[in-house]
Amino acid sequence: MGVSTLLFLICLLMPANVIAQNTSSKKNVYVDENGVMRWEKNQEEVKGFGVNYTVPFAHAYRSAKQLKIDPKEAIDNDVYHFSRLGFDLYRIHVWDTEVSDTLGNLIDNEHLKLFDYLLKKLNEKGINYVITPIAFWGNGWPEHDEYTPGFSHKYGKDKCLTNPDAIKAQENYLYQFLNHVNPYTGLAYKNDPNLIAFEISNEPQHHGTEKEATDYINRMVASMRKTNCEKPIFYNVSHSVHLADAYFKSDIQGGTFQWYPTGLTYQKELAGNLLPNVDNYNIPFEPIIKGSKKAKIVYEFDAADVGKSYMYPAMARSFRKAGIQIGTQFAYDPTYLAYANTEYNTHYMNLVYTPQKALSLMITSEVFHKIPMNKDFGKYPDNSTFDDFRVDYINDLAEYNSDNKFIYTNNTNSIPKNEKKLKQITGFGNSALVKYTGLGAYFFDKIDTGVWRLEVLPDAIWVDDPFGRNSLKKTVAVIKWETHNMILSIKDLGTDFTIEAINDNNEYTTTVTNNSFNIRPGTYILTKKGNSKKLLANNAFGVNKLKDFYAPKTTVTKPWLKHTTINEITENTAVVLNVQYVAPEKPKQIQIVLGGNTKPVAIDMVNTHGYNYSGTIPSENVNQGVLTYNIVVKTDEKTFVTYPENEEGKPSDWDFYKSNPYKIRVVSKENPVQLFNAQEDAAFLVREWVNTIKTLPTKNANESEYQVNVENLLQKEVKTLEGENIYNYSFKHFIKDKIIQNEANLHSKKNIVFKGKSLNDKVCKLEIALVMKDGSAFGGIININPKTDEYVLPIKDLKKVKTVSLPRPYPSFLPYYLDHNLNSDFNIAAVESVQFSIGPGISKNEINSKHGISIISIKLE
Repeated sequence: MGVSTLLFLICLLMPANVIAQNTSSKKNVYVDENGVMRWEKNQEEVKGFGVNYTVPFAHAYRSAKQLKIDPKEAIDNDVYHFSRLGFDLYRIHVWDTEVSDTLGNLIDNEHLKLFDYLLKKLNEKGINYVITPIAFWGNGWPEHDEYTPGFSHKYGKDKCLTNPDAIKAQENYLYQFLNHVNPYTGLAYKNDPNLIAFEISNEPQHHGTEKEATDYINRMVASMRKTNCEKPIFYNVSHSVHLADAYFKSDIQGGTFQWYPTGLTYQKELAGNLLPNVDNYNIPFEPIIKGSKKAKIVYEFDAADVGKSYMYPAMARSFRKAGIQIGTQFAYDPTYLAYANTEYNTHYMNLVYTPQKALSLMITSEVFHKIPMNKDFGKYPDNSTFDDFRVDYINDLAEYNSDNKFIYTNNTNSIPKNEKKLKQITGFGNSALVKYTGLGAYFFDKIDTGVWRLEVLPDAIWVDDPFGRNSLKKTVAVIKWETHNMILSIKDLGTDFTIEAINDNNEYTTTVTNNSFNIRPGTYILTKKGNSKKLLANNAFGVNKLKDFYAPKTTVTKPWLKHTTINEITENTAVVLNVQYVAPEKPKQIQIVLGGNTKPVAIDMVNTHGYNYSGTIPSENVNQGVLTYNIVVKTDEKTFVTYPENEEGKPSDWDFYKSNPYKIRVVSKENPVQLFNAQEDAAFLVREWVNTIKTLPTKNANESEYQVNVENLLQKEVKTLEGENIYNYSFKHFIKDKIIQNEANLHSKKNIVFKGKSLNDKVCKLEIALVMKDGSAFGGIININPKTDEYVLPIKDLKKVKTVSLPRPYPSFLPYYLDHNLNSDFNIAAVESVQFSIGPGISKNEINSKHGISIISIKLE
């Protein structure tokens, strides 16, 4: 994925746009006269879904060696999880720089051998693959590049597309790569029936003429066809999109796409409702694709920096509407790396460590397989329920509820569509059929009447923000094996059933009382009383065995406490504080201790769910000034640990000298509500990078200004739905936490107050909008002068304005504004972000000039 994205691809090609069907065992996919990939054996549309996964190469490979992990064993375990999640597709760009020399000769080294082994394991699980032989990237990310022997290291991406010697090396490499025989399968890649397509290279960016681009592609295709490969061949067309005509005039069968609707590398978890960002995958050059009869696939996509589970099925819905046949998420973390999330810290995906997100991908696979190509379910928010699928931002829920499958990523009140026909129940949390207090995924599969297989994974607890700056020395998540209660209401099992552990080394036993029992991680057979069917642990279970199970052992070897304090609260308001605490042993007590070491007030915190505890500071203790408190954990009868110091002892102890308590500003009801302060918040604005943006200190102590100076407001790669140019530069700041903290005081505020100035010695129009949780925006325009001042925008004057898709998606040609069916009224308590836009209201004769503002603060008064 280079330093930002990877690719997913699929291809097989012949010199013509359409590959004729034949009976050769070398090919089982073709592209028909309408640009649709079909299976040769039955002419059905090719559908597939899965992930990118990189253990044989680069950082993942080096980390396995550093952590003393056997890569083959890691592959065995992760590919097993792929099969449990219902994936039937895999994609990777091969790090050619590690398996080639400067002339393009293939090097049969450990990387290639391990890749061959991975393909063999995927084959065993019935998982197809799309391979991109050329990545162009160095092998370092997130580390520094190593010296590698390949042509990509010698020439770099740009020269690989233009240098004659580099192009010859790629031709040689592609010819040898396709002819390479996998020793585990005995098949050359070109003949592997599980390899359904090739993509030539990962994210090429052409800067030359159309003819140069077409000629380059055709030379690559010719070198691949020279091997007698009949598989479709694809090319990435979502980079350098001005060359779309050149791409589709070449001898490829289709184009590959990616989607990062929430941008990349925000450096912390994104907040707010992001469903508006995934409402539509509009390809502006779609007529070119249709005219050339080419197919479309998505080589990589993700809701980057999003820790929630509701996004992926909505993305798949938009992909299918756009006529895309297959897709792969980027990227699945090897389980041995998931504790640290170092490979691509802007992404985070693993069944054990991110169970809810992984189940969302399981549902996404169902979307790709069930929803017809080009099916349109309307606009947001009406399309939040589509077919048997549902996505719900408020409850962080994705759900699939069909006749025979019931899959959910969080607590749900849905009633199964047809329980009598159910064959599969997979979930996290509680539903009408399963109540579970653990924090791992569970899988129920019906084996026979009155016989079900149950697989339970251990608890996953995020102890740090996984999207920040990471290291193998830093832990972002831990795993804990714990015994939890489960209650089943599955009619096929009735109220009296037995539970037998069947995975290796699992000796746990439990009894059922009124459908309730305790359970630990592992695999079990549940049998209704009176059923005499006997199953053996080694019996086949699809592509697996009944007994199969994998999860890392408990990684909790010390206490982990996570607590996010409140910055500001209004006086005489009760304060609810939440703590996550996980340790080898459960705590005896957790308390909020107010004040210093004299006359402390202790408030007990109660366990609300899992490892979460909550306590309330009464309103009478919340007085104007600074409220200080500690979290004190009683670990045994004589031992106390105080946080945030993480020191043994209590604040009331005479020798507790490291006092550095949590602090909350307690303000008067008349005080303004601070929404943005450049000194503190500028680093986390959601914006497109412009080299004229900077944060500078003002002449006042502890004050800074955020300067935005835009030389060209034209959004070059996007237009309105009507085809008009868009002149707009927008950015936003998430303020959901500030709204929640000041909810009791919001309705007394009358104005939005902007402090700052314009740049370039002229007035600048600035639209300020408050964006609600449903995606609708209400704003108004103020005229900012070159002199620093406070500018007032009355809240009563706010009107509905356009919501900009922020973070800006990648590829950047996707819609700039949200096109929705929202008719909600403004509600200040439902606001999640503030949107700043330069462009609205600027006259045509001024729109092409430079425009700039400097923001010091935004507040409600």
